[in-house]
Amino acid sequence: MHFNIYGRFQVEVRREGERWVVYRLDNGRRALMHDVVIPANVEEGEIAIYLDDMFHELSGPGQRVALISQGA
Repeated sequence: MHFNIYGRFQVEVRREGERWVVYRLDNGRRALMHDVVIPANVEEGEIAIYLDDMFHELSGPGQRVALISQGA
């Protein structure tokens, strides 16, 4: 799943085994975000809410975390 984080950057969230892994996307490349940990029990439909909770300091008025695509 790809998410736009308040128009500032994009991340890819993938299920790898029993855990969620988060990558920052930049110019066709991706880098593992070691400091972003999504608990394994968070449901797929709750990922955007969780990311919003993690990055809310970056948001401006009316901005939100948006799902871009479900693709892997």
